[in-house]
Amino acid sequence: MLKTLISHRTILGTRIDATSYEDACDRIQTWLEQNLSCYIVAANVHVVMTGYWRKRYQRLINQAKLITPDGMPLVWGMRLLGIKRQHRVYGPDLMLAWCDRAAKLKIPLFLYGGTENTLQQLKINLIKQFPGLSIVGTYSPPFRPLTLEEEARDRNLIESSGAKVVLVGLGCPKQEEWMSRQQGDLQAVMIGVGAAFSFHSGEISQSPRWLMTLGLEWLYRLITEPKRLWRRYLINNPSFLVLFGLQILHQKMIPVSLSQVSDQL
Repeated sequence: MLKTLISHRTILGTRIDATSYEDACDRIQTWLEQNLSCYIVAANVHVVMTGYWRKRYQRLINQAKLITPDGMPLVWGMRLLGIKRQHRVYGPDLMLAWCDRAAKLKIPLFLYGGTENTLQQLKINLIKQFPGLSIVGTYSPPFRPLTLEEEARDRNLIESSGAKVVLVGLGCPKQEEWMSRQQGDLQAVMIGVGAAFSFHSGEISQSPRWLMTLGLEWLYRLITEPKRLWRRYLINNPSFLVLFGLQILHQKMIPVSLSQVSDQL
């Protein structure tokens, strides 16, 4: 199991860690053995841009134990910033990778988020795909801000189930905010997996893999859910390209400026 420090790069103020599916699962297993209360963020352009506009949200992202490059634009960004062999660590696939590990090691899971129907079908599908997987509880919270009493009740429900890992499918930014608030109080590793519950339950179809490889998953999702996602993709994506382009330009200019100062000295 890997014990080395994670290298990372900063993209528009958000830390993105260099990792892989195996490495991420190794780290989750280590944190479980250490009995840590922590959370993992799968960051895509939507997460990064939400953090760029909302600094409080960006701070709680950066406090995560691990931040994976969930979207291809961030993978390409990591490569441009020097992590040449970085590959995508996609939230829905990380969920499956961990379910495979958990089934083999008999590590109990809790599913938090989605609707009751989604959770029911998701549980059936996961146990069918990973025989021996222990899903010790599920809960669909109301689609509104929770009271402190409700959050405490949910923590008690999860802890009383015996779950060691909580898969959280509340969507950005709600799931990251929820995980941040539970850190230190909920004795588990929490993994934010975004739309994975809807994908793996069969409620929403996933983009073809070839479109994902080309970085065009956003186009597929925009076509399938235009009313819900048009603002995310038609505003965030162009803004990301412009702002990250400026970041790259700025970072390339800094060494030139420093060398000019050195020459003058």
